[in-house]
Amino acid sequence: MINGLLGRKIGMTQVFTEDGTLIPVTAVEVGPVTVIQVKTKEADGYESVQVGYDPITKERNILKPQKGHFKAEKVTRVLREFVADNIQEVKVGQIIDLSIFKAGDKVKVTGTSKGKGFQGVIKRHGFSGGPGGHGSRFHRQPGSIGNRTFPGRVFPGKRMPGHMGAEKVTILNLEITKVIPEKNLLLIKGAVPSHKGGLLTIRKR
Repeated sequence: MINGLLGRKIGMTQVFTEDGTLIPVTAVEVGPVTVIQVKTKEADGYESVQVGYDPITKERNILKPQKGHFKAEKVTRVLREFVADNIQEVKVGQIIDLSIFKAGDKVKVTGTSKGKGFQGVIKRHGFSGGPGGHGSRFHRQPGSIGNRTFPGRVFPGKRMPGHMGAEKVTILNLEITKVIPEKNLLLIKGAVPSHKGGLLTIRKR
């Protein structure tokens, strides 16, 4: 079976353990996904399983190249590839749901972080800034960015103000607290990247 699934972030809530401990969790609506293509070393040079998520319901929104690739399967908005334990057991058209996960599994979650727009060095990089008192004239500025005549330039990678967020982020070793198969829900301990409704890729560690 494949090692991961796709889903959308619903939001955060909290659950209680039997001893009364409160655990913050993120609710994720996961799958099901449809196997669109099985890639083999002979045909493609590597092995993986391509799955589709979030079907397109309106015929006018489907492009001709998509119809050719998906063939008899439903055309979906999202395509991703996953590793399979035994690729011979996976067939095109197969439906895979969150039964591949169980409570206590460790997963890594990939999503797109929330965009923050253009930000200064204090918010973007955690700089301390200058004194806050009157007369200092140095509060939230980055300070010097170079050094004398030599080398006479700003080195690449210097932390500066700029666009913050809206980046691909992966968080490792998150624990699945609860699986709710009748609602296609996973409760994952802690926070995950992305906004509400954002696409997430969840893979087993």
